[in-house]
Amino acid sequence: MKGREDPWITVVVTAWREAPWLGQCLQALAAQTFRPFEVLVVWNEGPEGWRPPPGLPFPLRVHRNPHNAGFAAAVNQGLRMARGPYLAVLNDDAFPEPGWLAALATAMGEETIGACASLMVFHHRPGIVQSAGIAMDRAAIAWDRWRGRPVAEALRPGEAFGACAGAALYRRALLETVGGFDERFFAYLEDVDLAWRAQTAGWRCVYVPEARVRHRTSAAFQEGSPRKQRLLGRNKVWLVVKNAPLEDWPLILAYDLMAVLYAWIWRRDPNPLYGRLEGWRGLKPFLADRRPGRPRCLEPLVPPWQVPARWAPRL
Repeated sequence: MKGREDPWITVVVTAWREAPWLGQCLQALAAQTFRPFEVLVVWNEGPEGWRPPPGLPFPLRVHRNPHNAGFAAAVNQGLRMARGPYLAVLNDDAFPEPGWLAALATAMGEETIGACASLMVFHHRPGIVQSAGIAMDRAAIAWDRWRGRPVAEALRPGEAFGACAGAALYRRALLETVGGFDERFFAYLEDVDLAWRAQTAGWRCVYVPEARVRHRTSAAFQEGSPRKQRLLGRNKVWLVVKNAPLEDWPLILAYDLMAVLYAWIWRRDPNPLYGRLEGWRGLKPFLADRRPGRPRCLEPLVPPWQVPARWAPRL
């Protein structure tokens, strides 16, 4: 059992290079009403000589990686260094409101609950939802729940497929049981992969609308950038191969082919195809790690032509 001096929650803040919003993120954590907690900044390619804002009311540790190890590896490093039985994960460009951590901790009640999802809103439009957890359907299409809707429509708590790792609380037991984030994903869909494995193992995720966070969204890799599209395409292949039941593959492949064609023809973007080709070339180790299962918490399928609306924010 942990001693009383050990924090109950470790907040792992992931940062990259200059991280211009890190100070603002730490100030938002300083205003949290919940105690006790510690903060661990895992900084990929972090600069030397950085000094935290003065007077922070929590223990702070900084771990610097000399190279960009990726988001998934950074979170796993935080898990290994964490002292508490719960791990909150927060992007450095995410700014939680004062009751964020308290709301998540309160929701983490029943022992079957392994993750709690935050209400993430657009930083420049705080009345609009950016994410209310992760949703997924049988075609293995994952998206941010209620993205682009007014916050007033997202105030109902409930169960979700998974938590967006930009601002979430995880039970250490879940992360240790399912093996943490898959570091081979580097960035993007690693939280979907974790949520899928957690659901298969019997864990639940709940959405907590009181846990509100302003998020700048894709501050590291810009929204729609070629690198992001390639990573999403590659990781989608690995996600499906690791987790999807074989009987769902024809449906998944049909929808995925239409997604690639949509990107190529309508958006003139070949990067989703290039990413998938890279994923197929690197398939072998993921076949060896295959542990298929159908999640309990799935959204209904929609026709392929309605899928793009799930990602397009109604701003």
